[in-house]
Amino acid sequence: MGTFHKVAETKNVAPGQGIAVEVHGTKIALFNVAGTFYAIGGTCTHRGGPLAEGELDGTTVTCPWHGARFDCRSGKNLTPPAPVEVPSYTVRIQGDDIQVEIS
Repeated sequence: MGTFHKVAETKNVAPGQGIAVEVHGTKIALFNVAGTFYAIGGTCTHRGGPLAEGELDGTTVTCPWHGARFDCRSGKNLTPPAPVEVPSYTVRIQGDDIQVEIS
């Protein structure tokens, strides 16, 4: 069981968009999919591309560097060249605050 940390406010992440946040040195990509927020590891497992800057299509984010795709709900890698998944994090909303659980 981890600790929840405020990383943003709901107004900071528009629907269909992602932002990069960091908690105690952990890079996280935070996404808003039609009002539901998801958090996954922010660094692509292929060559370290910034996933928060990738294009979000539904629940699939495409790395802007080489096109690897990940499911933003689970961190699962969906296409090459990413060799493995990225971590996923539990998100909760408290008022206007977006909080992510870090172990």
